[in-house]
This record gives sequence, C-alpha cells and structure tokens, in this order.
Amino acid sequence: MQDALVAIYVWLKIGHVIFMVFWLAGLFMLPRQCIYMLDHAPGSDGEAKWARRMGKLRKIILTPSLILVWVFGLLLAYAGGWFTNGWLHAKLTLVVLLSGYHGWLVAKTKKMAAGARPLSEKTLRMVGEVPGLLLVLIVTLVYLKPF
Repeated sequence: MQDALVAIYVWLKIGHVIFMVFWLAGLFMLPRQCIYMLDHAPGSDGEAKWARRMGKLRKIILTPSLILVWVFGLLLAYAGGWFTNGWLHAKLTLVVLLSGYHGWLVAKTKKMAAGARPLSEKTLRMVGEVPGLLLVLIVTLVYLKPF
C-alpha cells in the first residue's frame, strides 16, 4: 500500500493543503459570525439568519474539511514513513489541539443558535486568533522539520 501512496503522493499533498485552507478559513470565519449574531436578540429573525449561516459553514465546509485534512495527512505521513519523526509528533499534537478547538467552537455556536450567549465579543475576538497561532507553529514544523 505504501508504494501506491508514494505514486499519488503529490495528489495527497494537494488534497491536504486545499482542505487545510478550507478548514482554517472556516475556523477564522466562525467566531466572526458569532460576533455578528451577538447584535441580534435571542429568538429574532437576525439571530435565526446567523444560526443558519453558522450551521451551513459547519456542515458544508468545516467538518468535511477537518475529516479530509486528517485522512490526507495520515496517508501522507504513512507514505513518507514519518511516524517515527519527532516533528510529526509535535505537528499531530498541534492538529489534535486544533481539532479540539474546532469541537469546542462548534459546541459554543450550537448553544448560540439555541439562544444562549456563552461567549462575549471580546472572548470571541481572542479565541478567533487561536487557529492563526496554531497554523504558524504547524507550518513551521512541516517546513523546517527541526527534529
């Protein structure tokens, strides 16, 4: 199987990068959509509109992209024989953290769609930076492979 994956390695890499971009774009957008929802009263038409938008973002972009990033990434790691490399362990740790952030944010947006306001605008602005910080660390590990 590894030989077959090596033969399509470039396509695995293309898929991984494309869906990583989609996933991160969605993770950057979702907190911003939550901020826009805060301007609308619970139960209002405006809130319902933002709840639908957030639901579509989660179902159409975020979750499918998360799954495909993991599938392509694990196949790439297997094809490259990298599972014994320390940089990959560090990267996977950060991607697990990013996946956890994804789950946490999805849970919060579902509560918001139900009328709750679990996060303030200030908190949403701060947590909106998490994907960017993790992206910097992940990309640095991938390109430098420091250990």
